[in-house]
Amino acid sequence: MFEEQWPFERWLSLLGTWDILNRNKLIGVLHFFPFFTEHRSHWKLWAGGSRSYSPENVAGPGEDTDLSEITFPGCSCLTASCVATTCSCLRHGENYDSLCIKYIGSEADYAKPTFECNAMCRCGEFCQNRVIQRGLQFRLEVFETAKKGWGLRPLESIPKGRFVCEYAGEVLGFSEACRRIQAQTPQDSNYIIAVREHLYDGQIMETFVDPMYIGNVGRFLNHSCEPNLFMVPIRINSLVPKLAFFAAADISAGEELSYDYSGRFHNLPPVKGEQEMVEEDGVVRKPCYCGAKSCVAFLPYDSSLSNLLSFGPFLF
Repeated sequence: MFEEQWPFERWLSLLGTWDILNRNKLIGVLHFFPFFTEHRSHWKLWAGGSRSYSPENVAGPGEDTDLSEITFPGCSCLTASCVATTCSCLRHGENYDSLCIKYIGSEADYAKPTFECNAMCRCGEFCQNRVIQRGLQFRLEVFETAKKGWGLRPLESIPKGRFVCEYAGEVLGFSEACRRIQAQTPQDSNYIIAVREHLYDGQIMETFVDPMYIGNVGRFLNHSCEPNLFMVPIRINSLVPKLAFFAAADISAGEELSYDYSGRFHNLPPVKGEQEMVEEDGVVRKPCYCGAKSCVAFLPYDSSLSNLLSFGPFLF
C-alpha cells in the first residue's frame, strides 16, 4: 500500500529542489480537446505507424505504477475552495492566485513541493487549487518554423503565470531509459527527459518521460536561450509528477512557445565557456537557432546524465 511506503507526512515533506537533466524536445499534455488547435496534416507527420497520441502520461516499460490510480489521500475541506491555513494539500502554502502560479521572485519559490487537490478531496470542483487538472485553457497551434522544424504557438495571448500545457509521454523505468538512450545515434533527436527531485531525507527520486512513441502537442516545443515558459513538477493523484509548463512572461498570440532545455529559470547566466564549446566529451554540440540576444549558439548539453545512467555521452 502507498501509505506504508510513503506516509502522508513524508510526501508532503518532499524537498522542492529538482533538476531537469536531459531534454532535446519537450511534449505537453492537454486534457480537453476543445481548447486545442492543430492542423491535422501537421499531426500526421508525427503520428501514425508506431507512434500515437495520448493526452496523459502512460506507464511505459519498467514503470510499475498504475498512473490512473489515486494513491494520495484527499483533504477534508468542506468548502468551495481550499485555503492554506486549513487544507492539508496546501501545507507548503498556496500554489495559485487567480489561476496563476504564485511567484515571489526567486527560483526557490518554484522549487517548493506542489500538490493539487485530487479526486479524494472534499473541496469543490472549482477549488483554486485545481488548475493543471482542468487541462488547456488556451488554444495552441503546431506550425512549421524556418530552421527548427515544427514549433508551437498560441492563437491567443497568455498572461504571465498561467498554465500552458503539460509534458507527457511514456513514464519509463531507469533501465528502459538507459536502453533507449544507448540505442540512439548522434543524428537522432532525444525526447527523453529526466527529472531528479531531492527528498528531505537525502534520497533522490527520478522520473523519466519519453514522448517519442506516445505523446502530444507539447512535444513540438523548441528550445530558447530566452524562453517564455518554465516547468514545475506538480502532483495530483499519485507520486508520479505531472510536468507543467507556465508562462514566464506575458505571451502574445502567434509568439512561439519555448523552454530552456537546460532547466535554467528565467535565462540564468550559462555555464562559463558554454558559448565557445563546440565539442564536449567527444560529442559535437547541436547548433541553437532560437535567435535570442543571449543565445549561447548551441543546444544545452549535460554530461552529468550520462554519468548518472552509466553510459557514454549523448546529445539532447
